[in-house]
Amino acid sequence: MGQLNLVTLIIIGVNVLVSFKGFSDQSFFNKYKFNIADLKRGAKYQVFTSGFLHVDTAHLFVNMLTLYFFANVVIYSLGSIAFLIIYLGSLLLGNLLSYFFHKDDYNYTAVGASGAVMGILYSAILLQPDMTLGLFFVIPIPAYVFGIGYLLYTIYGMKSRRDNIGHDAHFGGATGGYLLTMVFAPWVFESHLLMVILLAVPIVILFFLQRTGYI
Repeated sequence: MGQLNLVTLIIIGVNVLVSFKGFSDQSFFNKYKFNIADLKRGAKYQVFTSGFLHVDTAHLFVNMLTLYFFANVVIYSLGSIAFLIIYLGSLLLGNLLSYFFHKDDYNYTAVGASGAVMGILYSAILLQPDMTLGLFFVIPIPAYVFGIGYLLYTIYGMKSRRDNIGHDAHFGGATGGYLLTMVFAPWVFESHLLMVILLAVPIVILFFLQRTGYI
């Protein structure tokens, strides 16, 4: 948290501009949202562009507020270039995981920066696992407890499919942030080894469930 870094400001600006264009132009929104049917017909760019569209201003605000809270942790630890790679890599991995789980559902669509933002959030948790988060902005909770709990909840959401939340993109984005952070900061294996192991548990569980056909 604190003063906005230039790269964070640019990302927020692009999200705001693209999202507001989508709010007022339905054809623009439909062209660039994540749509399995369109992707099957060759619109591969949607894997990237859908990450800058949002359903409404509340959806946009929550994602950008979360990014604001955690961006500086990653930037100050790894630098702006690594931050940008983690953001975009998490966005892509989140949408690719969504494609993997929904590739046969031609009616599936999605938008939002949630996958990318989750990647930054999980990168920040891995870099500073001792920080405290405010659950619902009120209840203090250790960052690593939130990280593990949220991924387990996400697996449940992927399994039950009882809401319209893109749990697949959230999980893929968090995984992207986790893996890319270890590439840019291998020192976490020495400094935060227990957190590296604990945050890997939900990823292993998802892999097991998918391989055994439970998801």
